Amino acid sequence: MKATILAFYGCALGILGMGLRELLLGFEENRCSMTYMFEYPEYRRVQLPRRVARQYPAYGLYLYGEGVYAQETKGLKLSGAPVLFLPGNAGSYKQARSLGSVALRKAEGLESGVHFNVFTIDFNEELVALYGGSLLRQTRFLHESIKAILRLYKEQPERPTSVVLVGHSMGGVVARALFTLPRFNSRLVSLIITQASPHQAPVLPLDPYLLEFYSAVRRRWIAGAQDLRNVTVLSVGGGYRDYQVRSGLTALRCPVADPNKLSLVATAVPRTWVSTDHLSIVWCKELVLATVRAFFDLIEPDTGQFTDDTEKRISVLNYHFIRHPVQMPDEIPEPVVTFTSTESPPEAWTEVNTLRLFYIAPKEPEVKYFLFALSSRRKAYSHFHCRSSNLEMTSWLYGCTEMNGSVCQQAMDLSWGTELLPSYKALTVRVRELSSVSHLVISASNPSGNQFVIECEWQREESQTIPVPVPHVLSFGLTVSDVTINSSGLLHTIQLQHFHQVYQAFRITVLSQCRVSKDRSASVYRLKVPWFREDSFTTASTPSVTEISGMLHTSRPDNTSSALLLLHTAPNCQYKVSIRTSFPKVLGQVLRFCGPVLPVYMAVSLLLSLGVQLGSVSRAGRPVGMDTAMSRALRPHTLELPVYLLHLLLRQSWFEEVWVSLGLPAVDALPLTPATSTTHNATVPAEDWPRLLAPGLCLLGATLAFWGSMVMRLGLRLLSLFLAPLHRPSVSRDCGTLLLRTQLLLILALGALGGVTCGALAVTVAFLLHLYRVLRLQMTERSLRHVLNLAPQKVSSETENGYGARCCQSRPTECNGAAPLKTQSALQEVRDDLQLHLSLSALLTLPMMLCAPSLIYWSRNLRYAVHLDPDPCWPHTLPLVAATVLLVNSNTVTLHHSKILRLTCRLLLPLCIAMVMFSSLHLYRVTHFLSAALGSLAISCYL
Repeated sequence: MKATILAFYGCALGILGMGLRELLLGFEENRCSMTYMFEYPEYRRVQLPRRVARQYPAYGLYLYGEGVYAQETKGLKLSGAPVLFLPGNAGSYKQARSLGSVALRKAEGLESGVHFNVFTIDFNEELVALYGGSLLRQTRFLHESIKAILRLYKEQPERPTSVVLVGHSMGGVVARALFTLPRFNSRLVSLIITQASPHQAPVLPLDPYLLEFYSAVRRRWIAGAQDLRNVTVLSVGGGYRDYQVRSGLTALRCPVADPNKLSLVATAVPRTWVSTDHLSIVWCKELVLATVRAFFDLIEPDTGQFTDDTEKRISVLNYHFIRHPVQMPDEIPEPVVTFTSTESPPEAWTEVNTLRLFYIAPKEPEVKYFLFALSSRRKAYSHFHCRSSNLEMTSWLYGCTEMNGSVCQQAMDLSWGTELLPSYKALTVRVRELSSVSHLVISASNPSGNQFVIECEWQREESQTIPVPVPHVLSFGLTVSDVTINSSGLLHTIQLQHFHQVYQAFRITVLSQCRVSKDRSASVYRLKVPWFREDSFTTASTPSVTEISGMLHTSRPDNTSSALLLLHTAPNCQYKVSIRTSFPKVLGQVLRFCGPVLPVYMAVSLLLSLGVQLGSVSRAGRPVGMDTAMSRALRPHTLELPVYLLHLLLRQSWFEEVWVSLGLPAVDALPLTPATSTTHNATVPAEDWPRLLAPGLCLLGATLAFWGSMVMRLGLRLLSLFLAPLHRPSVSRDCGTLLLRTQLLLILALGALGGVTCGALAVTVAFLLHLYRVLRLQMTERSLRHVLNLAPQKVSSETENGYGARCCQSRPTECNGAAPLKTQSALQEVRDDLQLHLSLSALLTLPMMLCAPSLIYWSRNLRYAVHLDPDPCWPHTLPLVAATVLLVNSNTVTLHHSKILRLTCRLLLPLCIAMVMFSSLHLYRVTHFLSAALGSLAISCYL
C-alpha cells in the first residue's frame, strides 16, 4: 500500500515538475541588450522638509547623475524636465540608472539643450507586494517627493508644472494610487509609465490591507474616469519570461472609450519585440530606448518641459509603443503631395500591369516610381499589400488623385498606415477605401544609394485567410491540425478557431521549403491577439523549421474572436503549419494563473488528512500514518461538488439577493476567470470550465503537501540527531510538555508580544515551541527504539540459571525491585504521538509562512519602530497562538477519551469547503480557517 501511495504521488510530482519547468524555463532566451553606464553613477540625496523626514525616516529622494552632469547638479540647481522613478517590491532606488544613463547620453548628443533630471525614490526595499500595510505610506511619501521636486525649479523661468512617473512593479501601482489621496492635485502628474505592474490584482493577496489598497485605486480610476481623462497611463508587461507578474495582470482596468490608458506587452513594442523577466524590464536596452525616445518627443521646444497636450502624448506613445509608421513623429502628413517634373521626370515612372512586383534598388542613386492602376482591380481584389526593406524615415506609398498621361501629378500620402516588422516595413490598404484614387504609387527612389528590396501584390481577403480549428486541450498532442500553404503571395492569415482561453497552449511548427534556393527575405510569423496588445513575432530564414509557442496572456471574455497567425512569407515557397496541444505548456499556463491558489489546496489537504488521523484516534486509539491519511483524504469531489452547487445557486437572482442581504462575502473564483466586475458582488462567472480545473489543483496541492511534509519529517529527524547530545535521554511520552499554568502564562506572554511588536512574531514563537515538542518526541522514539533493541542482549547469569525468571514472570513490568521496564507499547505510544504532532507541525507551517512577509517587514524596520502598524496578523491570530500552545501537550490518549473529538472531525470538512469558497483570492483567510480548526482541536484535548 505504501509503495502504491509513493508511486501515485511520485507521478503527481513529475506532472507538477513538468509544469514548473515550463513555467520557469520554457521560454526563449533573454534577447534584451544590457544598458551600460559610461561613467560612475552618483545618487545625490534631496533634502526634504523636517516634517517629512521625521514622518518617513526609512524613505529618501535622490537625483541620479554621472560624470560632469553629476558635478553640475551638485547644488541641485536644475533646468531639465523632471522624471521620477519608483522601484517596486524589494526594489532598489539604484535601478533608475538605466533610464537615467540612456537619457543623459542621448541629451549630450543634442544641440537643443533639452535634457532630463531623473529622480528616484528609496522605499527601503520593502516587500509591498506581500505586505500591504506600507503601500499608503509610500503613496503619501511620493506625494511629498513630487512637491519637493517641483520646488527645486522655483527659480527657473520655465518651471515644470508636472512630473512624469516611471513605476516598476508595485511602483506603478503606487503611482496610480496618488490620485486616491484627498489633497492630491491631479495636475502634478500627467503621464505615468508602468513596467510589469500588477494593476488588476495583487499577485499574492496575503493580507487585507493589500486588497483594500487595490480596491481604493480601482474605485478611484473607474468612478473618476471622466476627471482623469487628461492623465495618460501606459502599462507595459514583460511577457512569458516574467513569471513573477503575469502580463494579464498588467492590463489597465479602465473604460474602453478612454484612449489615454494604454496596455501592452513588451513583445508587441516596435523595435523591441522581446520578452523580459521581472527585473530585466528595467534595464532592457530596447525598451529603455523606446521610453527615452518617447520622452524627447514629448518635450515642447519652447519650454524644454513635457507637453500638456493630451493628444500629442497619445500620438507619441502610439508611435513608439503601438504602431511605428517608419516616419518622423513630428512630421505632419501633407494633405496633397505634388510630383514635379524636375524631381520625378517621366522616365522615372513605370506602370506595373502584373499582380506582383519584385524590385531590387541599385547601389547607385536613382529616382524610381511604380504605378498600379486601380480601375481594373477594384472588383477582383480587396487589398493591396507591400513591404520594403528600406527602413529610412520616408513616405513610400501614395494614392494618386490626378494623372497626367503616365505620370502622377497629385497624390495623397498613404504611408502613415505602415507598420514596422522585425525585418522590414509593411503596409496593407483596402481597395474599397480608395474611391478617390485612380492609381497607387510606390516610391522606390534611393537618393543615398542604399540597396533595398520592394515587394508588392494584389490580394483577395477570402483566399488569403485560412480558418483552422485548433486541437482540443485534452488531446495531449495526439491530434494535429495542419495546413499547407503553397505560397504565391507575401501575406497569409491563419485563423486559429476556438483559440481564445488562457488555459489553451499549443506548439505551432512552421516548415518552410522553396523550389529554388536563392537569397530571399526573411519570413516573419506573427501571433496576433485581437483583444489585447500581446502580439509576438518570430523571424525565420527560408527554408527552415520554426517552432512557435501558442499561448495567451488574457482570455477573450465573450469568445467572439480567436487568435490569428500572420505569415509574412517568401513567394514561390511552401509552408506547412502544424498545430498540436502541448501538455507541458498547458500545465505551465495553469500554474501561471492558478499557482497562487495552491496554498489553499495544500491547507485543505493537510487539514483533511489530520481529520482522517483524528478519526482513527477516536475509533482505535491510534492514528494512521501520514501517507495513508493523505491518500484517504484526497477526495476532490467532496470539496468541489458543494462549491459548484453554490455557484449554480448564486446564478439565481433570488438566492443571490438572500446571500447579499445576509452580508455573506463574495465567492472567490479561480484566477483563470476574466475579472470584469469591479464591485463587491456574489455573482460568479457564467463559465463552468474553470471549476473543471479545481480537481487538478486539488491534486497538485495534495502533492505539494505530501512531499513537503515528507521533507519536513526528514529534516526534523536530522535536526533531532544534532540536538540529541544537548538533551538528557528520555523514554517518556510527556517529554517537551508544559504545565497548564505555564501554558496559560505563555499564551498571555505571546499575546503581549504580538500586541507590542508583531503578530507574526508571536505565531512564529508558538510554532517553534510546538516544533520543540516534535523534536523531543523524535529523540524519545529513537531512545526507546535503541533500548528495546538492546534489552534482549542484557541477560544476567541468574536469569540463565532460572532464579530471576520467576521474579520477572510475577511482575512483568518490574525486575528485582527496579523501575518498571518499558515495553513495546510504550514505543508505540510515542510513535502515535509523533505521527499526530508531525501532522500538526506540517499544518502550522502554512500560517507561519503566510505571516512571514509582515515578520520580515517588521524586522527590517525595527530600528524605526518596535510596533508594526498596521499589523495584518493581529489580533485575529491570537486564537491560533493559543491553540498552538495548548496543543503542545496533546496526545492520542487524551484525544481518544475526548467527548467532542468526533464533532471536531465532522467540522473539518465544512471548514475545508468554506476555505475553497472564500480563500482563493484572499489567501490570508486560510489562517482564519486553520485557527478555527486547531482551536476546536485544542478544546477537544480538555473536554
